Amino acid sequence: MRCGTIEVPVDWSKPQGPRTSVFVARYRGADPAKRIGVLMTNPGGPGSPGADSAMYADRDFSPYLLKRFDVISFDPRGIGRSEGVHCDEAIAAKIPHRPRDAAEFERLRALNGKLAKSCLRQAGPLADHMDTESVARDMDAIRAAAGERRISFMGISYGTSIGERYARLFPQRLRALALDSAVDPAGPSAERYLTDGSVAVDDLFERLVAVCEKDTSCVLKGRKLISVTEELFARADTGTLREPGPNGPTRRKVGADRLVAFLYSALSRYSPAQVTEQLSALHSGRGDVYLDDSGPELAWRLVLCRDNDFRIRDYNAYRAIRKRVAKAAPHVRYNSQALDM
Repeated sequence: MRCGTIEVPVDWSKPQGPRTSVFVARYRGADPAKRIGVLMTNPGGPGSPGADSAMYADRDFSPYLLKRFDVISFDPRGIGRSEGVHCDEAIAAKIPHRPRDAAEFERLRALNGKLAKSCLRQAGPLADHMDTESVARDMDAIRAAAGERRISFMGISYGTSIGERYARLFPQRLRALALDSAVDPAGPSAERYLTDGSVAVDDLFERLVAVCEKDTSCVLKGRKLISVTEELFARADTGTLREPGPNGPTRRKVGADRLVAFLYSALSRYSPAQVTEQLSALHSGRGDVYLDDSGPELAWRLVLCRDNDFRIRDYNAYRAIRKRVAKAAPHVRYNSQALDM
């Protein structure tokens, strides 16, 4: 394992201008005689450090692959160990992610503006160049520094955007490209972004229901699984849902935003049996539930704002979008991420 940094231009249109550092990790393939080349990866985000994919390659990749490829990954510019930008978390904690009226919507907009200023203040000139195209150009600089003529790339979640952009900019330098999904390179609207994410997770929930009809290890099945989830949302909406503990509910509330975030994470991370166990624990108030509040670094907003226009005109437009998203994804109801713009 080798780690280090490379210096790249803050603004790739001015290659002789100010520089920024990108942290890179490289896991050497185990069998040089069978080596195919380099596999570069990004595990998603934006806002998530990526170098850990290489640092823990033996955990995430098969021995077969690790015999044939060096794995290289990196923290994208402005994230993690690549001169990570830090936004004001105290402001972020006050943002109402589900405004109930026009006044709360205006409060959301005002706090988003204050949070953006805190990000821009800390990031300096880098804030204008945290877009995905700049990240793709950084990736090619890593390729060149590694002495590789071509690379293979695997992108997960947001990593697919990096892969798509790299393929468009440097097609001749790609040996192979593996993407786990597709993101519209033209940039989706706020409504499409909200809807697509919600529908994808809603589909996972419906698959969970179907699998648990046959899987005896699921503690919740069929209509019971659906009704428990609906009740959890109802309690979250009224402020009566609490984190479970070993002896019963704790004092800490689980609002609808945390419940949605839990479902998004659990459905993609855990087995059907584990998901139903945790939903059952939330429902009864007794047991262990992994409610991950960490999320990506707040600087992810700078990336998405450079790549997309997620502005929602006013509360009426927001409410109409929410209704359409809830209809399209009735089990998970919504995705608040685009409101963080």
